[in-house]
Amino acid sequence: MTEQTYKAAGVNLDAAQDVKERIGAIVKPTHGPQVLGGVGGFGAMYQLGSYRDPVLVSSTDGVGTKLKLAIMMDKYDTIGEDLVNACVNDVIVCGAKPLFFLDYLAVGELEPSVVEALIQGMARACSEVDCALIGGETAKMPGLYIDGEFDMAGFVVGAVERNDILDGSSISAGDVLIGLPSNGLHTNGYSLVRHVLGLDDDQSPLSEQVPELGNTLGEALLMPHPSYVGAVAGVLSQIKGMAHITGGGLIENVPRVLPDGVAVRFDTSTWSVPPVITLLQERSSISRDEMYRVFNMGLGMVLICEPSLADDVVRQVPDARVVGEVFASDDDARVII
Repeated sequence: MTEQTYKAAGVNLDAAQDVKERIGAIVKPTHGPQVLGGVGGFGAMYQLGSYRDPVLVSSTDGVGTKLKLAIMMDKYDTIGEDLVNACVNDVIVCGAKPLFFLDYLAVGELEPSVVEALIQGMARACSEVDCALIGGETAKMPGLYIDGEFDMAGFVVGAVERNDILDGSSISAGDVLIGLPSNGLHTNGYSLVRHVLGLDDDQSPLSEQVPELGNTLGEALLMPHPSYVGAVAGVLSQIKGMAHITGGGLIENVPRVLPDGVAVRFDTSTWSVPPVITLLQERSSISRDEMYRVFNMGLGMVLICEPSLADDVVRQVPDARVVGEVFASDDDARVII
């Protein structure tokens, strides 16, 4: 009788050990003195620094079906950046500094080189915002995921002084909306993208060179989700609230920081829509309303501040611009575009 082993059942323990060894060298440079212990323990430990009255802020996210495009293109060097930045942008809107990040990878067949590329992207993004890639889990689940496919999720914890929390409660009529540009779709709307472009049946459009994009359609679609942590860090004391424009677009995300009795009006002539988003609308029958409900439409983050501070905020934040205003309203519609 042939010996029955875990490897025969689809779980290669040698490959798993190889991955662990590779990960250790990649994540160590993201660790500062606050990280206690190395990779491989049952729990990751982080010593909270010099906060007087700290409030911990946490967030979790994935990259959605953008991951499907990465698999189609066999390109994994930036998808880890997407994962980290989707998470850290969510805690900065509360005024929190990202402290540490953990990842979860669920795979069918473990391919060490793919996992290494994913972790390298995460480590790169964590280093850019001074956030420790402190731990994670790679789960081998043959039979649940077909060969070549996997899923991933990220978890971030940040901290903010209680008195410095941004919750939008002081936003009032007359305040100014300041937009920070997106560089593409970020990590939202990819199921619609695959549907309208027919990518599940024909992946050839991904390699199409598109002059207005400056590269292939696939490369434009995989443009990594940027972090806004560094861009807004210097103006947190000058703003009343922020919205990270993710799934649901401007229409659903901005109201999440608005108090009762106000709404916002955007002037779409004040910013540019990334060419890849324009191209998607041109090649499909997606309505304008649906575009604004699904995609970020060129704004990755919206800051709200008093009118007297708007010029100074715009001056300090790269590529920021005034894009609208807050007005008094009791209507159900909280966003006018």
